[in-house]
Order: sequence, then C-alpha cells, then structure tokens
Amino acid sequence: MQLAMNAKALSVQDPSSLKHMDQNDSCSTPRKEMQNGALTKKLQDDLEMLGRKIKQHEENIKFLKTQKNQVDDSILDMQVSLGKYHSASGPLNDNDSLSHSQSEEEVIEQILRHDKSAAGILCLLKTRHIIQASNLTLTKDVLGIVATLGKVHDENLSRLMSEYIGLENMLAIVCKTYEGVKCLETYDTEGSVNKSAGIHGLGASIGRHLDGRHIVICLDYLRPYVGEFVADDPQRRLELFKPRLPNGECPPGFLGFAVNMINVDSTNLYCVTTSGFGLRETLFYNLFSRLQVYRTRTEMLAALPSISDGALSLDGGIIRTTGIFSLGSREDVGVRFPVSSGMLNLPLNYFETENQIKEMNWRKQTLQEDMKREQALLSHAKFNFEIKKQEFVKFLAESSSLASPHQFQGGRERLTPR
Repeated sequence: MQLAMNAKALSVQDPSSLKHMDQNDSCSTPRKEMQNGALTKKLQDDLEMLGRKIKQHEENIKFLKTQKNQVDDSILDMQVSLGKYHSASGPLNDNDSLSHSQSEEEVIEQILRHDKSAAGILCLLKTRHIIQASNLTLTKDVLGIVATLGKVHDENLSRLMSEYIGLENMLAIVCKTYEGVKCLETYDTEGSVNKSAGIHGLGASIGRHLDGRHIVICLDYLRPYVGEFVADDPQRRLELFKPRLPNGECPPGFLGFAVNMINVDSTNLYCVTTSGFGLRETLFYNLFSRLQVYRTRTEMLAALPSISDGALSLDGGIIRTTGIFSLGSREDVGVRFPVSSGMLNLPLNYFETENQIKEMNWRKQTLQEDMKREQALLSHAKFNFEIKKQEFVKFLAESSSLASPHQFQGGRERLTPR
C-alpha cells in the first residue's frame, strides 16, 4: 500500500517538475542565442580586419616590386650606356682591354683580306685610291660597310655579335637610297650582270675581280623601329621593353639588348635616311632586332620563356630565334666590330652616371629590405587569419550541435496533439 502511494505521489510531481525545467530552458535559450550572435559578429569582424591587413600588405609588396623593377631597368640602361657588361670570368682590366681591343684600322685590314668581295674592293678603293674614289658616282650614296659603322665596348661582345650576324652581313655594303643600290650593279638586255660597269667594273679596274653574290642594304627600304628612345641618352638607344619572368621580375643575368650595345658615330645618329631616321633604328635594329644579351649560358637558358627574338651569352651561347639554337664551339668570322679603346672613349657624363648607378643600387637594396619586411608582416597576418578562421569554424560547429536538441524538442512539442 505504501509503495502504491509513493508511486502516485511521483506521478503527481513529474508534470510540474518537467514544466518548470521547460520554462528555464525557454528563458535561457534566447540569452544563449544573443551571446552566440555577439561572438559570431566579433569573429567575423576579426576575420574581416585580418583580411584587410593581408590585402594591404599584398598591395604594398606589389608596389615595391614595381619600384624595384623600375630601378633595375634604370641600372641596366645606365650600365649599357657605359659598356658595363663582362663575361662570367670577370671584367678585363684597363691594360688587358687596351692591348686586345680591335681598332678601326684592324677592321679595315680584315675586310681587305677578302679581296674578291665587294666590301674588299670598296675599302681598297677608299684607302689606296682616294682620288679615284672621290670622283666615282657609284660610291657617293654608299655610307660604308656594316663592320665599320658601329663600335662596341668589349672584345668578347664584338666576337659574339659579329658571329651572330655572320660574315656575309658584316661585309654588307650600306647605301642610303635605292639609287645607290642601282649604281652598284647594272644588267644587259638579257638580264645578265654587266661585268664592265658598277662595282664589277670598278674591281676589274684595280685588278680585283668580284666573285659570287654580295649583300647591299638600302636604308630607305628598311622597316625602322618606331618606338621611344632612352631619355637623355646621347647615343639615342632604343626604349625596348625588358623581358619579364612570370613573377614580374627581370631574368637574372640579363644585361640588355644587342642593338643598344653598339656605339654609333654621332654623325649617323640622326637624319641618315630621307625620312630622318638614324642608323640604330634602321640598320642595327634590322640586324639585331630585340636580341637579348645574358651574362652566362645557364642564365640565358633559364630565361627561355622570356626570349622572343634570340639571345647571346657572354660565355658563347647563341639562340638564333625561338627554338633555334647554335651549338658547338665559337666561330671566328674574321671580320669584327671595332672596340672602343678604354678611357679614350668614355662618355662625357661617365662619372656622373657612375654615381647615379651607385645611388640606384642603394635604392634597390632599400626596396629589397622593405619587401622582406612587408613579406614577414604578410606571412604573420595570413597565419593569424588561418587561426581565427579555424576558431570561427569550430565555434559554428559547436553552436550548430547545441542548437539541434532545442530544435528537436520544439519540433516534438509542435507535433504533440493537445
């Protein structure tokens, strides 16, 4: 009997106690939801703040990289203007440079050795038959031989550039207009070369018979470079776009463009053609185009994706054009560009440019230090972002698991018939 009464009492107490618990839960649930909402917003705000920091550091690094690339370009341009490029074995000292440099007279002697070439006949005429040459109509429009129309600062570069364009082009005759080209060779009624006129007749008159073909370049018919020139450069070097790697930086070892490493006589920098163009943007641009020059073969090959019009390396590597490589040992073509002789041919602003290069190198080091600092800050911000993101994801997961029982209980009450 006692057991029955206790059971009855228990059955009376259960509904009231459950009702009281439901009321407590219903009061605490909105409070928890408010707390969770506030924490959710705080975590979201923290993530947004870290995201803004990451974006700011990335923009700072991008800006610094752009500045560094501009400084690199300026240094390259100034080094080219001073002839500051050397082989992998290091620069020659002044004595070595002077003792091995090739003079214009030596170039003429090299051309004269090709005694049965058109270039050899013209050089012989101008050096040993001066009076006769001055009265000839066919030579009045001739500007010269390719090998005599430019100089370089470095003997090694002279050999490489001469090998690249080849003996036939080094011995090419350069005329200003097509009228000059027509004077060099005439034809009979059957279209055969008239051996008694033009350059053929001239050769015969001095005991040199011209054999085979020879190249004549007409400046007026060349397609000139039509871009900008390097600002304030007395040599009017071409403002060509530097090659870039996918990361936006200039390839390591890139020294410049071959067309800008030729020194042109001041009289041939302006108004050589009837359209007012100079030799660099006509003759040498057509011979070298955008041929790139690198310090070593290894650096040149590493930059292959950035090479479009061929490349040279100072240790002997040659890429003719995209996909065409010149392998094997170096070839001495026998006729090379003359080399500027040491201190005698320094640009007027040489020492001023040297100081500018030093300042630019200091600026470059400063930018590199700033980039390292920004990179460290970026890495730290990304690390904090990942930690905060994990914290946020964990909080959302926990909030979801806690909310599920209440949603289930509410759903059960709604489904219970009254």
